[in-house]
Amino acid sequence: MFMKHVIRLALFATLLASMEARAETLPLPANLIGAASDAGETLLIEADAREAYFPLAINFVTQKNQAFCGVASSVMVLNAIGVPAPPVPEYDPYSTFTQDNLLDARSEQVIPAETIKKQGMTLDELGGLLALQPVQVEVRHAADSSLDTFRKEARGYLATKKQFVIVNYLRKAMGQEKGGHISPLAAYDAETDRFLILDVARYKYPPVWVTTADLFNAMNTQDSDNANRTRGYVLIAAKP
Repeated sequence: MFMKHVIRLALFATLLASMEARAETLPLPANLIGAASDAGETLLIEADAREAYFPLAINFVTQKNQAFCGVASSVMVLNAIGVPAPPVPEYDPYSTFTQDNLLDARSEQVIPAETIKKQGMTLDELGGLLALQPVQVEVRHAADSSLDTFRKEARGYLATKKQFVIVNYLRKAMGQEKGGHISPLAAYDAETDRFLILDVARYKYPPVWVTTADLFNAMNTQDSDNANRTRGYVLIAAKP
């Protein structure tokens, strides 16, 4: 009972922080379960892999423009891991990753900031951006993985402290509007075989629970900006 109360409070805090951004979100298709619904709350309470939820929840951000989903997701994960961050003048003497200071001279060699602003980033560029930081990064294209492998790897990461998963998927393949998107996963419920996506486009969609099959199918789509390679997921962990 105590744990249920704690999780309810944490979920409420997460949703409260995003209420303004989510005021006019699009309706969800029937295959997705909103995290704020009764069913969504129950899934979080009963989820058997949710170590990532609390660290991500307190670092939940809205992407600053419609192309920065990869940047916002990276900021959330790096802050959740506790990677030493650059100073932020307006927060002096405190440091944190933001969607402004994540991009620097090093990241320009992976993907120029101007390119991200125009078209976002691919799965491989996301992996390259994260690899600039002192974390362990593994990129998985869906075509090189499988439904079972993804489930096993993602579930294992979400059940372990300081390990995180970011997914790159095609929205329309999940019944949403419309193109490619990037966001972190926060939990997994084995009974319903669903993952919780903390959607960084909080002005567009709320966090949702999606079946593993639907999510994998949405990742197993070709990205024309990445030589038609499939989308997929990135596994990120703190270095020992």
